[in-house]
Amino acid sequence: MSSISIRSLLLPASLSLLVAASPAPSLRPAAPVAPRDPLITASPSLDRPSRTLKSRRDILSDLEGDVNSVLSGLGSGIPSYVASFQDFPTGDDVQSSLGLDDDQLRALPTQVLNVDPYANFTAQGWNVLFHGNVYKQPNTSEQTLNDLANKLFIYGTSVGDLPPDQQDQTRNLTSEIFVVQQGDVEVNTIHLEPAQSQGSSGEPGGGGATTATGGTQDITLPYNTTDQGDFAVFVPIQNDGLMLGNETSQVQRLNTYVEGASLGNATAYLVPNQGITFISDIDDILRVTKIYEPKEGLLNSFARAFTPWQNMPDIYANWSKSLPDAHFHYLTTTPEQVTRNYMQFIYSTYPGGSFDTRPLNFSDISATLSIRKFLLTRIFESFPQRKFVLVADTSNSDVMKDYPQMATDFPGQVQCIFLRNTSATDPGDKFPYDTSGFKNLNQNSYMFFLNPDDLTNLDIEGGQCYNQSIPQNLTFGYQGLPFGLGDTAAVNGSANGSQSAGMPMASAQMGLTFAAFLGAVFWSVV
Repeated sequence: MSSISIRSLLLPASLSLLVAASPAPSLRPAAPVAPRDPLITASPSLDRPSRTLKSRRDILSDLEGDVNSVLSGLGSGIPSYVASFQDFPTGDDVQSSLGLDDDQLRALPTQVLNVDPYANFTAQGWNVLFHGNVYKQPNTSEQTLNDLANKLFIYGTSVGDLPPDQQDQTRNLTSEIFVVQQGDVEVNTIHLEPAQSQGSSGEPGGGGATTATGGTQDITLPYNTTDQGDFAVFVPIQNDGLMLGNETSQVQRLNTYVEGASLGNATAYLVPNQGITFISDIDDILRVTKIYEPKEGLLNSFARAFTPWQNMPDIYANWSKSLPDAHFHYLTTTPEQVTRNYMQFIYSTYPGGSFDTRPLNFSDISATLSIRKFLLTRIFESFPQRKFVLVADTSNSDVMKDYPQMATDFPGQVQCIFLRNTSATDPGDKFPYDTSGFKNLNQNSYMFFLNPDDLTNLDIEGGQCYNQSIPQNLTFGYQGLPFGLGDTAAVNGSANGSQSAGMPMASAQMGLTFAAFLGAVFWSVV
């Protein structure tokens, strides 16, 4: 998979609103696109790409010896592909391995992963961040899907040994991964129309978004897909009866349909200039994944039904009801191919909201490890007047670095940081984590917690984000030795309340490097 820089997704700012002349099929080979006059001031995230690039670093080049020694010490303890993310197939690989010629590929229907976007508001109107992937899904036999899953995704068992429902899910997810991306094609004619409010549409997770009062229109994306089929661009839309983002506190929803594709529906969230946005990770905070235990992580991701973590849906439902104008945004570094499963889980369990995932173009280890910061920076810069509540868990090394950094980079915008302390509750989590970024933050603005109920009775709107009944015992440094080499007690104590201590720098750095490497590479191949 070729490596493409973050800058490649930051498309030029010359965007225009193109009203479709007819409902003809939308996806076709690329044609030269003439320059278009700008109608809006572009989102600030399009104008300042250097922020993320400056912060990027390659930890493998710094500590390659440590990572290699850790991997070699594991022997057969983890799947071989975890140590070699380069084996994940590209579209050409899939086409070749399945023996598809170009005519057979052309005969397949075009599908579009249209990831639920957010929209910001400028003096010129609403701008929707359309993003996703265009691809074709081969007709792959059940036996071939079983063989692929057994080789790559099912560890310690086989598809045939799983219960029937898990066999079906494994094959479905494997088929979503082995697709042929459609590079350099137009995404032409996306239809927008008002969507019902989340409360009236009966979505279990709730949500305060209101029914839009207008917005029906057809638009065309001004640029073709990348060579991996990705598209990501802010596009201005006509107000057409929509409430203006500087005159309302309510989130509006628009259904979006990509015409000419067998799939391609999503919901756009039009987010006002001011208010509170919850940015939430998903794995091991909203659902049980156990990414830190390779066998369990693979089975939970590919075979087993997604399961909410304890009563976390009740917490989010309460936030949705008590803060009816809040915006929920789900940011996961899961690759695009399995995004639909995550969105379906959220729709049936948590408040509906916009999504960010890791585009296929980010395939090298350095870009993989910095993609969360890029996505966080983009949404912060898109809404400079909004407050943000950041939710995740301590097993994500990038979260532990990036969340407190956002409070420094964007003063006054981070309202709360909530981190589930997985090492305190899950014995299988041996990943160390660095708490040094929280040293200069106000304790009222963040909390490390053990159970969802720890998040009750907080005045989030007032900035009181710390439940004083939850001991923190916080030391600012690396916590927890890897692989059982030392005490993994957490910042707010282990399950029995023991206090954590900082760990030696050399050991911590080795563990942290491997934690970041394993977590990132795991998702770069699945």
